[in-house]
Amino acid sequence: MNIGEIAKRAGVSRSTVSYALTGRRPVSPETKQRILAVIDELGYRPNAAARALKEGRTRTIGLVIPPASTRLTDMQLGFVASVVDAAARADLDVLLSPSGGEHDRSFERVVTGQRVDGVIVMEIRLEDDRVARLMASGLPFVGIGRTRDPDGMSWVDLDYETLIARCVHHLADLGHRDIALVNRSAELVAAGYGPGHRARAGFDRAVAERGLRGVAVCCADDAQAGQACTEHLLAEHPELTAIATVNEAAAAGVYHALARTGREVPRDFSIVGVAARHWAENLHPPLTAADVPAVELGAHAVDLLLGRIADPAAPHRHLLVAPPISLRATTGPARP
Repeated sequence: MNIGEIAKRAGVSRSTVSYALTGRRPVSPETKQRILAVIDELGYRPNAAARALKEGRTRTIGLVIPPASTRLTDMQLGFVASVVDAAARADLDVLLSPSGGEHDRSFERVVTGQRVDGVIVMEIRLEDDRVARLMASGLPFVGIGRTRDPDGMSWVDLDYETLIARCVHHLADLGHRDIALVNRSAELVAAGYGPGHRARAGFDRAVAERGLRGVAVCCADDAQAGQACTEHLLAEHPELTAIATVNEAAAAGVYHALARTGREVPRDFSIVGVAARHWAENLHPPLTAADVPAVELGAHAVDLLLGRIADPAAPHRHLLVAPPISLRATTGPARP
């Protein structure tokens, strides 16, 4: 049985059957019902598009990612992979859509084009136009990350404020008194990027609580920027003995800068951060870090979205995680 036979029995063209199954063009409700009746009569085993038509769903979810011009970090790629894997286990397809700048039209097509049953949004800002647009549209969505006032949405997130505060306390317990925070890029932080602001808040709080001297800098997401940023930090603040970071993409550059300035890790200088586990483990020496549970967070985001799709009126649900610091080889006692 094929589309041609269905079209003949339903008294419509093959293209009309195709449009009805794919949703690429509007088809009247009466015509859709006639096509479905033929499918039932003939015992046709519909493909995914036909099942979606019958159920009133696309069985596709959207995943809104950072702009295509921006290289995704290892942590971001981990979230993408975990969402795709979790969706596949639920027999769902994933439509990737960049957002921001020239990609806003792509995002708008996802919201209005009836291509997806719901959306997962990554890299959320404290004031995020995408979240406001999704709220106004009524399309079910979940955030990997959260806005400043996130009660009106479902989300999963890392507790960056707590994690960086723990990093600072860990360094203070080892006797470090002069510590720097290497944050994400200045552009991201200026745009209200949630993890960057919350990391800075946790750093400032912990530095004050322990009576330390702290300096915070922004750094672009690559090793070259990490090296330049660290060399500048050490030149301006030679008293520094430790760095805490949420910028895993810059971490290799931090290592290079310390080696170039004759500082051995962890004998002379300590580093601790928040990073994807396999990334932290593959640095040399392996990075002491709070390991990001990307697989679990991505799977939970998909579960939350499926709940929103099934019952859009259900109360919003949240998951905030703060994994423990995995002690590896980059932190040690401060030298006198």
